[in-house]
Amino acid sequence: MKEITSTQNPLIKKIALLTEKSRERKKQSLGVVEGAREIRIALQGGYTVTTLLYYPDIFTEKQLKELLNYTHQTPEVIALSKEVYEKLTYRTSTEGVIALVQTKTHTLQDLTFANECPLVLVAEAPEKPGNIGALLRTADAAHIDAVIIANPKTDLYNPNIVRSSVGCVFTVPIATGTTDEVLSFLKERNINIYCAALTASKPYYEVPFHQPSAIVVGTEDEGLTEQWLRHSTQNIIIPMEGVIDSMNVSVAAAVIIFEAKRMRLMAKCI
Repeated sequence: MKEITSTQNPLIKKIALLTEKSRERKKQSLGVVEGAREIRIALQGGYTVTTLLYYPDIFTEKQLKELLNYTHQTPEVIALSKEVYEKLTYRTSTEGVIALVQTKTHTLQDLTFANECPLVLVAEAPEKPGNIGALLRTADAAHIDAVIIANPKTDLYNPNIVRSSVGCVFTVPIATGTTDEVLSFLKERNINIYCAALTASKPYYEVPFHQPSAIVVGTEDEGLTEQWLRHSTQNIIIPMEGVIDSMNVSVAAAVIIFEAKRMRLMAKCI
C-alpha cells in the first residue's frame, strides 16, 4: 500500500489547497471530506471518492475495509504518517481518515421532484457555514424535496459546511442560482412562495403547506430582500412571546418545516 511521509508531497499540497480555497475546489471539481461517517454518507449518496487517506494509528485497516464496503468504487488508498496527517486534519477531534470526493454542479436545471406536491426550502444568500449545515441537517431530517440556495456566498463543499451538516450536503437534493433564476424556477412549477418576514405576515401554521410550497428564509441580520417579498404568495411569521422578535435562521426554518410536514401528513400529501 502506498504511504506518504512528507508534508511536501504534491498530493498533500493539493489537498491542503483544496481545503483552504473555494476557487481550487471549483476548478478541480473536488472536495475534501474528513471523518468516517461523512465519507460513508457521501458514498451512500452516490458520490465518487477518488482517494482515501488514513492514519493507521487512529484508523485501522479493519475500519478501512468496513468503510469500503459501502461502495463498489476502487479509490486509491494511501497511508499517512503522523506529521502528514496532522497537517491535513481540519477537525479538533480527529477520526484518522480523509477522502477526496468529486463534487457536483447543483444547477436548477438538474433539480427534479419525485413528489407532485414538493416541499422546498429556499435560503437567500446565507453566509455562515454553520447555518447552512444546520439547514441541510433539518432538510435531511424532515426529508423535504430540496434545498435551494439563492445568491450563494460560499460553495457547498466548504469543509465547515460538510462538517456542520454532518454529511447531509451529500444526502439532500440541492440547487443554487440567482434570485431571478430561483423565482422563475418556482413559478414555472406553480410552487407557492412563503417568505419568512416580519411585515404583512400570517402565523406560519395558517398557510396551506399541503400545496406545493417553498419556505423562504433570509439572513439573520437583514432578512429577505425586497425582490422576494414582492413575489411572495404570503409572508409568514413565527409568533414570538418573549422580548426578541427573531431567532436563529436554522431554528426558525426547522419550526416551519416540521409544521409543514405535520400539515401535509394530515392531508396525506407527504
